[in-house]
Amino acid sequence: MTRTFTAVIHKEKNWYVADCPEIGTVSQGQTVEEAIANLKEATELYLEEFPMPETTHPILTTFDVATYA
Repeated sequence: MTRTFTAVIHKEKNWYVADCPEIGTVSQGQTVEEAIANLKEATELYLEEFPMPETTHPILTTFDVATYA
């Protein structure tokens, strides 16, 4: 069985950090692809230990906030 999860990625200095908000797993890599591959592995290992019931996919969007310099 295959499930789809969300990966939120941001850069911290020389590393890309990938976070799966549905599960709470986090990993990193030197490239976006490596960070996602590491997150996939971490999430698979987590779900082997802690299976989760079927859930709906979250809504992911963006929004703007005024900033003052």
